[in-house]
Order: sequence, then C-alpha cells, then structure tokens
Amino acid sequence: MSHTLSQLMQFIEENDIKFIRLAFCDMFGVQKNIAIMASQLPHAVESGISFDASAIAGFANIAESDLFLAPDLDTFAILPWRPSEGCVGRFFCNIKYPDGRPFEGDGRHLLQTMEQKAAQAGYRFLLGPECEFYLFETDEKGRPTLEPFDRAGYFDIAPMDRGENVRREICLTLEEMGIQPERSHHEQGPGQNEIDFRCASPLHAADDLMTMRAAVKAIAAQNGLFASFLPKPLQDESGSGLHINLSIFQNGVNLFENFRTDPHPTAAAFLAGILRRIPEITVFADPLPGSYERLGRCEAPGVVSWSCQNRSSLVRVPAASGPDCRMELRSPDPSCNPYYVTALLLAAGFEGVQEGLSLPAAADYDAFARPAGLTPLPASLDEALALARESEFLKQVLPEKLLVDYLGHKQREADAYAAESKPYEYEIRQYFERI
Repeated sequence: MSHTLSQLMQFIEENDIKFIRLAFCDMFGVQKNIAIMASQLPHAVESGISFDASAIAGFANIAESDLFLAPDLDTFAILPWRPSEGCVGRFFCNIKYPDGRPFEGDGRHLLQTMEQKAAQAGYRFLLGPECEFYLFETDEKGRPTLEPFDRAGYFDIAPMDRGENVRREICLTLEEMGIQPERSHHEQGPGQNEIDFRCASPLHAADDLMTMRAAVKAIAAQNGLFASFLPKPLQDESGSGLHINLSIFQNGVNLFENFRTDPHPTAAAFLAGILRRIPEITVFADPLPGSYERLGRCEAPGVVSWSCQNRSSLVRVPAASGPDCRMELRSPDPSCNPYYVTALLLAAGFEGVQEGLSLPAAADYDAFARPAGLTPLPASLDEALALARESEFLKQVLPEKLLVDYLGHKQREADAYAAESKPYEYEIRQYFERI
C-alpha cells in the first residue's frame, strides 16, 4: 500500500509512535537497523540518515565510510512485540552514497532494477517463500542452547508439538504487520517449524521474509526460546530450507498454468534458465560452510533436476490450479540474503526466456541416488566459490564491488571452516546466535 509522508506523520501522531527503526539487510542476510525519533522521519525522507558503513562487513572501508539510509514509505509497519505506549514503527530502506547514487551492495535496489527490467519486457513475477526454522530451549541466563523445544515430527500435533502456540502467535503478529501467513506446521526435525505466507511481488516477498525472520526471533524470545535459521543446527537431523515458489505472468496470465500437461514455452524457458545457472548462484543461495551439510540429505536436493511431483528434485512443479500454479526451488536456505538470491533467480530465468532455452527431461526418479547425467550442486562452500568466480553470468548481473567483496568474505569463511578440526562446533560458535 502506498503512503504519503503527511499521511504517515498523521498516523504516527495519532498512534503515539515515538520511535522509527530504519531497517536494511547486510550483504550476508542479517537485518540491521538504526532507531530515530518519530519527529525525525521527514528529515530521513528528505535527506537520508547517515551511518558508518565501515562497521558493516563488506559495505565500505574506513576511508569512505558514509552511506545513507533512505526509507521506503510503502514498507511501514508497527512492531507489535514492542511496547504499546510509545510504540515503534519500522521502514525498510534503500542504501545510497552521499551524492544519491545507489550503493552497489544494496540488494533491494538490485531486485527493484531486475523487476523493472522484466516489466519493460512485459513480464511480472510472484514469489512465495516457505521458511523453516528451529526452536531451542534457553538456559537459566536466557542464553540459547542446542536442546530442541520438543521431540515432535512432521505435521505432529500437541502435546508432542510444543511449538503450536508459538507459531500461532507468530502468525497473528505477522497479520498485524500486513503479512498474510497461509500455512504453518511442525517440520521433520525436533523443534523444527515452518511458516509459509502468501505470494507477492519479489521485492515485497523479500521484505516479508526479513520481517518474518525478525518476528520469529522476537516472539520466540518472549516465550523464553531461541529461534535459529541456521541451515544445519543439529548434525543428525533435518536441515532448514527456504523453498522459493515463483510464477511468471504475461498480460495477466500465469504462464505456469497447465504446465504439467501442456507447458508454456516461456515458462519452460524460464525454468530452464534457473536450472542452468543455479550451480553458479548457490554461493548466494547457500552461503554458509554448514549449508553444504544440508544439501543432498533429508529431502534437500543435491543435483540439478526438475519434476512435477518428485520431491527429490531441485525444482518441482506442484499440482495446483489458477494463480497457485508455480515452480518451487528447493535448494536455498534461510541464512541467505533474499534480495540477492531473488534478483539472481529472476535474472537467470529471464535470460532463459530471452534465449528460448529448452527444458531438459523431467527427473521422475530418485535424484538422491545421484544418477549419471545430472549436474551436481556444489558439495562445499569452496566448490560454490570456484563456480562463482568463473561465472560470466554473475559478473553480468551483479556490480563488480558487490561480487568481489562478497566472494572475498566467503572465501575467508571457507578457509576458517576448513582449518578447524571440529567444523560443526566451529559453525555453532561462529553462526548459531547470529543467524
């Protein structure tokens, strides 16, 4: 919904909103923010709010540290978990240089540009994330432990599923913030949960995912729990995935309709483009060293394939009708930067459309057996980095500064992980409380 500044200021005054959080996503998928007094919002809209970008990994060096946050007025929401008196509002922001140029590492701007490019060619997209996470107990000092909140399994109910009321509270909170959850349930791992919400434009969906991750952590903390979006927090249990549902529209028509019986050439080429580029994109979609302990195990894909029903495939086209027709990509995990990943997927699919790529045959068999002829996904962060460095596609889509800084940081993470004698313990120490 579009808002004018004057409408927002009136709403802020009427609802006793005293603080405004200006939120953004760093290069590595972690939400950051700065709080300003509500009275300063007009200044923030007119001039932006400066911050020390050299303190944000990958953003800038100390010699050129100033960047500015420019709030997107259409992203306003009240944070329901904050006090109702003197309450707190939030905007997502784009990031700019002092002269107004977009910052190269700003994923929102990158995704906006990709959507505009597709719109100029007559296409629009809808995206719906399915996000898994774990709930863990905390100790007597409130610090997170690795003890799952329950021992329930897939689709279990209370009392086995102890997360039922927490998920309910999260879904109601998201509704208050203008996001419409569609499904929630217990997943396969002990203490593992999933919440899916209604599809939206790619930018709005990425914003919604960042909101959801913040809400999950806040509501979990209010219930004395810790929520983790780490892709593999428990060694011998299911990893957490971020399944991404995508549909492409032309002249108001969903081109994935009837795909299972009569695939539209444009939808087929879009899917083929994603299949071709996903190994190169994996360093962004699965960004942590431990991400690769998830792929190829417990229903997470390990090879490049597609199918209509087969859940061992990287991409499946679920049984659906009308606006629900879509493709579902199953390899990303929730530790990723959703703006980067979504922009890269749209670019890969759009490239496939422009080139009229042919879709390979469906893999209607067990892809976990890794049959000959299927391209494997990278088996480690090092392998993903090597593919990314050789990728002309990434160099064409991403600003050079973003790509160089991101890959450099990830190489340091991969090297540190490889040097550890107990890599799982290192992953937990390094990332568990942050992701």
